[in-house]
Amino acid sequence: MQGGLIQARVMVKIRLQRVGARNRPIYRVVAADARAPRDGAFIEIIGQYNPLTDPETFAINEETALKWLRHGAQPTDTVSRLLFKAGVMEKFKPSSVTKSKSVRRKTTTKTKTKSITKETL
Repeated sequence: MQGGLIQARVMVKIRLQRVGARNRPIYRVVAADARAPRDGAFIEIIGQYNPLTDPETFAINEETALKWLRHGAQPTDTVSRLLFKAGVMEKFKPSSVTKSKSVRRKTTTKTKTKSITKETL
């Protein structure tokens, strides 16, 4: 605690903020504090989403979305579906998926070698 300032970690969510008129919803995709209300304060606008068009239309700034995901922001269910459609989640996930697969391969080979040595004794 330097100079009397307390630094608190803020849980950030990537979620939808409604901006449309009555019965005509249009949403902004925003990074916001998890404690803020749905249509309240937000940190940054990431994109927009219109569910009324057929098919639904959306535009997402990939660089900004990736920045917030790397900082630990958690997307809501609808936003993560939109991020998958836009291809943002594929750019974000591959590094963590390849690490977990390589770890699993190593553990399975170790268990196989142990079972073989027990059978031979």
